[in-house]
Amino acid sequence: MYFLIWVIDGMNFAIFDLNLLRTLDALLTEGSTVRAAKRLGLSQSAVSGALSRLRHALNDPLFVRHGNRLVATDYAAGLIGPVRQELERIEAMLSPLTQFDPQTASGTFRITASDFFAELLMPRLADRLHKKAPGIRAQLVDLVAQDYVSSLERRNADLALIPDMTLPDWVSREPLFRSPFHVIARRENPGIAGLETGQTMPLETFCTLRHVLFSPEGNTASLGDAALAQVGRKRQVAMTVPVFSGVCRAVRESDLIALVPAQLAADVAETFDLCIFQPPMPIDPPLIVAIWHKRSETTPLSVWMREEVFGLMRALDN
Repeated sequence: MYFLIWVIDGMNFAIFDLNLLRTLDALLTEGSTVRAAKRLGLSQSAVSGALSRLRHALNDPLFVRHGNRLVATDYAAGLIGPVRQELERIEAMLSPLTQFDPQTASGTFRITASDFFAELLMPRLADRLHKKAPGIRAQLVDLVAQDYVSSLERRNADLALIPDMTLPDWVSREPLFRSPFHVIARRENPGIAGLETGQTMPLETFCTLRHVLFSPEGNTASLGDAALAQVGRKRQVAMTVPVFSGVCRAVRESDLIALVPAQLAADVAETFDLCIFQPPMPIDPPLIVAIWHKRSETTPLSVWMREEVFGLMRALDN
């Protein structure tokens, strides 16, 4: 049984049987308990009983008999349009999802991720939406530091793009690409004199030069440090920055170097006049995944947007 919270003439019908609205609509349309019963697939006595409950709930006779017809009272006649509209709204709300048309769709899709994706995803997504779904707005918001999964709810996000991790059972997951690391340095950095871009940076050079580290939380160690520890070495972290764009700018304006995702290094190297090197020690490339709340698993706009993002991100796999 379905219930509806309804307020009429200042009265709160805290539990109102939604089936009574269907009966009222049929009676308003047919003007007869017999025909209304036929329309609803009910017995005449069931419709008469529903009409009695409606009269009691709404404190109005609703219909008066005129010959063999039921004529709506002024109050009931005023409900014809609103009742029909309400039933149609509820029917649309509860109906199976219809086919999604991106050209005519509208709405907002929020993505939570690091600013890596401001460089590598959002410009491409902007072009895609402009051409295929001009009514959809995309928003990129920061991840919640040290609790990436909670970003879905605390940032009210439809999608999070994060390194792979153990996930709660209310989250869905899609693998996207692996993100190896490269070393970047400005071309005029004296510490890389004699090195050719693209080659492996010598371990001694890597450990002697000072580093700027991407860390939203202000940590001074990362995957690179764990990999160095495996070969018994350490590096000098001179600075931490909470955004990748800040890391790249610090490298461009100083003699610091940095380990950054290979895709980002390739994207900014020409603009920032940077040299790119292979790291001197093996680093397992993290898997980047998309996660989303299962409540939006079949939401048409979310399904379409996820597939667009997935396609753009999988192109980064190398």
